[in-house]
Amino acid sequence: MLRIDIISVQPQMFRGFLEESIVARAVKKGACEVNVVDLRDFGEGKWKKVDDKPYGGGPGMLMKCGPWFEAVESCRPDAATRVIMTSPAGKTFTQRDAETFAGLAPLPSPDHLIFLCGHYEGFDARIETLATDRYSIGDFVMTGGELAAAAMVDAIVRLLPGVLGGGPAATASETFGRDGGGLEAPQYTHPPEFRGMKVPEILLSGDHRKIEAWRKAEARRLTEANRPDLLPS
Repeated sequence: MLRIDIISVQPQMFRGFLEESIVARAVKKGACEVNVVDLRDFGEGKWKKVDDKPYGGGPGMLMKCGPWFEAVESCRPDAATRVIMTSPAGKTFTQRDAETFAGLAPLPSPDHLIFLCGHYEGFDARIETLATDRYSIGDFVMTGGELAAAAMVDAIVRLLPGVLGGGPAATASETFGRDGGGLEAPQYTHPPEFRGMKVPEILLSGDHRKIEAWRKAEARRLTEANRPDLLPS
């Protein structure tokens, strides 16, 4: 079972995410364990301080080393634990990373993930020594790392065995999936016609070989049009 610890100065942000989403289903099924750790439990002094002014001046407040080191150590990491720092300086998190952390890649997968959610002006640079990985979810800056951590956790947990219906094929053939890596073909359901828009006849034919060929062609067309960067070079 995958264990996930999320360390945050705003742990209440994860309440709905953990109680209502696919993550809640995964926890209930025993596919993973998710714990949210309040950084302020390790804050310094009477006011549980976790930040301070940066040396050399500058705007904002930086997160202090002490609370972060103690919080990570309280999660009892071992040699196989991956400690993931949310940071705009990190590499972009992708589906391949989610597969690795979910144990679907050929590389050894961890059984314990710790997410560090940045806040304020950022981390004291020495906190980076705790991290095995630094990830961003895009070229933009948010007020904290909580939403980034939630997005990564969701992407990982939904890939764990037994969480989604349909087995491994449910995620292998979707957008960014292992079977192709490009965009997914368009999909349709009832009714066969809605406000003049018809479901492609091939999908109603019952010829599964032709349907599969159509889906591959459509996936390729959409990827070329919208995300050509995903195609093999």
